[in-house]
Amino acid sequence: MSRKKENIVVLSGAGISAESGIATFRDSGGLWEKYAIEDVATPEAWQRNPERVLQFYNERRRQLREAKPNAAHKALAGLEEKFDVQIVTQNVDDLHERAGSHRVLHLHGELMKARSTVDPQLIYDWNGDIRPGDCCEKGSQLRPHIVWFGESVPAMEDAIPYFRTADRLLVVGTSLAVTPAASLIHFVPDSCPVFLVDPDIGLLPPIPNLRYIAMKAGEGVPLLVKQWLEEK
Repeated sequence: MSRKKENIVVLSGAGISAESGIATFRDSGGLWEKYAIEDVATPEAWQRNPERVLQFYNERRRQLREAKPNAAHKALAGLEEKFDVQIVTQNVDDLHERAGSHRVLHLHGELMKARSTVDPQLIYDWNGDIRPGDCCEKGSQLRPHIVWFGESVPAMEDAIPYFRTADRLLVVGTSLAVTPAASLIHFVPDSCPVFLVDPDIGLLPPIPNLRYIAMKAGEGVPLLVKQWLEEK
C-alpha cells in the first residue's frame, strides 16, 4: 500500500513575483508611490473613473505578459513530484500556473481574467486590454477580476480548509501584513512546522514551530524544496 503524500500548503505574496520583474505595491519605489489606492483600486475609483482603472490594470497585464516564472515558482511546481501541494497566493499574476503548479488559489483575483459588473460569477479568461464597451453576456461592462480595497475576499473560505489540513506550511514573499490573508497561518495545526523564506523580515506575530530562512525566494525556495525532495 502506498503511503499518503504529505500536504504542503504554500502562502505566497508579492516578493516571489518581484524577482520576475513584477512591480510590487508596498515596497519603496512600488506602485503605491506612483498611484493612489483610492484612484485605481477601490469600488469608488471604478465608479468615478472606470477608464483610469482599466488603464492601470491594462498596464499591469501587459507587464505580466513579458514576465517569466523564476526559480522559486519552478521549484514549487517540482514539489508536486512527491507531495500534495496547494498554493494559496495573494498575487494576481499567473506565474505559479505558468511554472507548472496545478493547484493555485488566488485570494485577490486574477489579472488575466475579467468579470461582469452585474454578475460576479461571470468570469472570462482575458489576455489583452479591457476597454470601455467590452461587455459580458448580460450586456454589462467588464472589469478586472481583482479584489479591490474595501471588497470582501470570498476565496478566504476556500483557503481555510487547506491550512487546517497542512502537514507543512511554506510562507514566501509576504510580510504577513496584508489582511485578511495573514490570518490564514493561524489555522494550521499546532504540530505543523511553518517555514518562512524572506531576506528581511520585520516584526512578526507569534508563530509556533517557525523556521526562518533569511534568503530571497529565488534562492531559499529551491534550496528548501531540494532538501524536502531528497528526504523522500
